[in-house]
Amino acid sequence: MIKGKKDILIRRNIVDNGQRLSGPPGAGKSTFIEYFGKMLTERGHKLSVLAVDPSSCTSGGSLLGDKTRMTELSRDMNAYIRPSPTSGTLGGVTRTTNEAILLCEGGGYDIILIETVGVGQSEFAVADMVDMFVLLLPPAGGDELQGIKRGIIEMADLVAITKSDGDLVVPARRIQAEYVSALKLLRKRSEVWRSKVIRISARSGEGITEMWDKMREFQDLMLASGELMAKRQRQQKVWMWNLIQESVLEHFRTHPTVQEQIPVLEEKVLSGALSPGLAADVLLKTFKSRG
Repeated sequence: MIKGKKDILIRRNIVDNGQRLSGPPGAGKSTFIEYFGKMLTERGHKLSVLAVDPSSCTSGGSLLGDKTRMTELSRDMNAYIRPSPTSGTLGGVTRTTNEAILLCEGGGYDIILIETVGVGQSEFAVADMVDMFVLLLPPAGGDELQGIKRGIIEMADLVAITKSDGDLVVPARRIQAEYVSALKLLRKRSEVWRSKVIRISARSGEGITEMWDKMREFQDLMLASGELMAKRQRQQKVWMWNLIQESVLEHFRTHPTVQEQIPVLEEKVLSGALSPGLAADVLLKTFKSRG
């Protein structure tokens, strides 16, 4: 349910509710997940957090530090936190994330949070896996409406202004009012649900229970209208084509003749002797004509 530079998704069994969390750096996503997660486990829920960290383009490594930022939750016997690297997957979502969700559901975890990289297309990639998308925003982000320019706000089913306590209460209220006004200008994506904006604080606990109530309200309305089932069916088709695209690209890259020509054509493109489009056509023709 959090979205931005780091994303988090919550998915629950078909009779329950699934959401994704995302927000820019400093939005307090890990702090929120820990407080929110402890509240849920205390209420008898079993929680799984699948935290996907960005992999380095240089070394391929990943810090996988999410678990260390959720010290209390990581010690909770009713919570499971599994950090994993993106390994270069488009959208910052590992290839097996969808299957991991199903495994956690089968293992008895009724609430599943997925934290993703949250840069570029990651918001859209994770949106195709979740029931509900929640955008977490800090109260002093500089450009308060940057989410709208990035298209993120258009996907948000719930916007939560974080750190709404102490000296930040006033700016949090101002940003809340701005987003309430902005959301009225966006096309309604659901017939039964209108995106809402709330203020929360993981330090004082303000708004956390209200946030959970909004999620349950969203779940009840979407289930009753049939929109939730229809959304999950569409997501399965999207995920099928995503896997096909990844598989075809991998098959293309590992084709022996294509592998031989890639360095040569890349050098020609770099030197300006060949246009990128023509080089791509040559490689594709080579792939198609394989014996």
